[in-house]
Amino acid sequence: MPDTAPTKTRVPAVEGLFTTDDPPHLIGGRLAGTGGYCFPRDLGGADPAAPAGDVEEVLLSRTGTIWSFTNSAYAPPPPFVITEPYEPVSIAAVELDEERMVVLGQVHPDWGTDDLAVGMRVELCLGVLYEDEEHEYLTWQWRPVAAGDQAGEGA
Repeated sequence: MPDTAPTKTRVPAVEGLFTTDDPPHLIGGRLAGTGGYCFPRDLGGADPAAPAGDVEEVLLSRTGTIWSFTNSAYAPPPPFVITEPYEPVSIAAVELDEERMVVLGQVHPDWGTDDLAVGMRVELCLGVLYEDEEHEYLTWQWRPVAAGDQAGEGA
């Protein structure tokens, strides 16, 4: 018999950090005064070289290179939503291709620290951070780029 469970609505865990397009993008800022980038966009006002409010919204590169990575063997503190039992996750610091800035993010659960290496090419994807009865709450994640797609942005 086919699964007749209702489909949960997929929504961002935090609005305004990424698109839910296919393919997704992080939403960052470009500082008008310096040409530098920030993520999230609202951090642009923290740059003393660019006046607050002088930040243009931009979609950031979808691909980059692992700069560093680790695992999260312990549950993070509130306000993070933790499901029990806690499942450790891998986290990667990724230098974005065009912006040359480093963005932290969870690694897709299909890959762990044993599968990663500094210098590895990765791409942005979306994954479920947590869920309730009606919703799957999404966040951005990194996953290794397929061997044939190592050279470029892909989308």
